[in-house]
Amino acid sequence: MKKRFSPWWLVALLVAVCVGVVAVATYLRSRAVESSAQRLLQSARPDAVVLYIDLAALRRVGVLDAVAGNRVTEEPEYKLFVQQSGFDYRQDLDNVAVAFQGDGMLALARGRFQWRTLRDYVAAQQGVCRNSFCRMAGSQPNRQISFFPMRSDMMALGVGTDEWAAGTLQTKRRGPLPFVVPDRPAWMHIPSAALRKDRDLPAGARLFVRAMQDSEDVMLSLGRDKLSLSAFLDATCKTPEAASVLVTELQGITALLRDLLTKEGKTANPRDLSGVLVGGVFQAEGRVVHGRWTVPTEFLEALAGGSL
Repeated sequence: MKKRFSPWWLVALLVAVCVGVVAVATYLRSRAVESSAQRLLQSARPDAVVLYIDLAALRRVGVLDAVAGNRVTEEPEYKLFVQQSGFDYRQDLDNVAVAFQGDGMLALARGRFQWRTLRDYVAAQQGVCRNSFCRMAGSQPNRQISFFPMRSDMMALGVGTDEWAAGTLQTKRRGPLPFVVPDRPAWMHIPSAALRKDRDLPAGARLFVRAMQDSEDVMLSLGRDKLSLSAFLDATCKTPEAASVLVTELQGITALLRDLLTKEGKTANPRDLSGVLVGGVFQAEGRVVHGRWTVPTEFLEALAGGSL
């Protein structure tokens, strides 16, 4: 069977690029989150992991190509997709919000889309478009891709076993949003259930995640802290006492990482994750634990160069 490369790359690409994007995003000024994230939250399940990235801001300062260009846009399949669909995220995508839920995902992407060309691409891949709603098979038998224009500049996208998944984004859930949307260009909200799935994390990061597994939810974000680039943590615990315990655990893990480096005769390398994690500072405020890690410039350079 001929291998297909389908439009759900928008989400897959986001996952592949997000580590680099969130690391450099905080060189930017903090700016209001676009409505794509807020609109997504009105349709996504409360237990979804939600990721938001402002690519327009990265593009304006010229860092988007440095982070993702060489490793993504040179792939033959990506080049073919751009040729056939007319869509190139480096130029056409402004921001994207993704909700990972169960065995699928939903996304709202804002940018400039050539809808007629995208429909032609779906037809060429044996998919179907009716009344602007498009469906096609994914890269795996149990993956179906669906999308439609929420507005002329916003794509609603669904990936999963349901061939009508994107239609979920037409339904708004009543009531307040499940969490406060940060005023930062890149962030990820992780509910408690997702914190227990840490198998793919680096060993050092896994220790921190395991310490937070009893939290009600965790918000990770990137932004400026005075003149430095920093990663921020806001973990909501069940009680103020639990928050105090978590602070102690996080401080202990940070000290343990420093001790391990010392025993091995090493120092924290600013070009890898150790250079970030050993600098963590934490404090509790009621039920919420706040954390901050300064992100060295050398770490961003290593990230952009593909050495991480």
